[in-house]
Amino acid sequence: MSVLVNKDSKIIVQGFTGSEGTFHASQMIEYGTNVVGGVTPGKGGTTHLDRPVFNTVEEAVVKAEANTSIIFVPPAFAADAIMEAADAGIKVIICITEGIPVADMIKAYDYIKSRDCRLVGPNCPGVITPEEAKVGIMPGFVFKKGKVGIVSKSGTLTYEAADQVVKQGLGITTAIGIGGDPIIGTTTKEAVELLMNDPETECIIMIGEIGGQLEADAARWVKADGNRKPVVGFIAGETAPKGRTMGHAGAIVGGADDTAEAKKRIMRENGIHVVDSPAEIGKKVKEVLG
Repeated sequence: MSVLVNKDSKIIVQGFTGSEGTFHASQMIEYGTNVVGGVTPGKGGTTHLDRPVFNTVEEAVVKAEANTSIIFVPPAFAADAIMEAADAGIKVIICITEGIPVADMIKAYDYIKSRDCRLVGPNCPGVITPEEAKVGIMPGFVFKKGKVGIVSKSGTLTYEAADQVVKQGLGITTAIGIGGDPIIGTTTKEAVELLMNDPETECIIMIGEIGGQLEADAARWVKADGNRKPVVGFIAGETAPKGRTMGHAGAIVGGADDTAEAKKRIMRENGIHVVDSPAEIGKKVKEVLG
């Protein structure tokens, strides 16, 4: 059992023949991910990276039985790509694209709510279940199979946490990069819940950042759920000036509860093992797992 993606996932790449799509799809294939084809309108019937190219997602679902999609479509067209995937019956939609206009994401978010699918992202590094499927842009060699799940708003901190966990002699079940935009498909709480309900995951790392309520909501849910598994938490952006947009569009400190300090306090109050530096994540996981 794994969360969101595994060796049986049938993955297509939207924006397959573009430079980003080509580069990352070839890395995914090299990793052993089951990429069954890609979508580039107007190029259907050709092949790319030894995989079939389809004109539409619907065609990829019918002909290649695709159930998972990763999106490398330019920002102006990415929301449409998300809606097309949802319409075609794709179950897991992972959108890597950065810079999608917020108005477009509001439309896409509302549109897919009534569909039977899960969106991860946008502006995220993707999802990896080590040694089974890498559906994203993360460096696969960092991740080894194990029993620790990761939920993170930050791509680089996802890799850092995974590297530390592996160096402690442990490994990763699934790492979910949820993305740093104001409107995202899967929240911190929803991702933590997926890992909490995964029998192979014994500990969860939750990496957040200043801005928004996602980490506070997740922390309260963990406590309400009975703290079934230990959660190690870190919040990035402690030294960020108030009211400034940082690298992620969602990292804007609005109210008093949006600061790193406040988030860490809320997390501690709800039984989460909070570390003050990302360098302490691996050691803390080892400690709580005994």
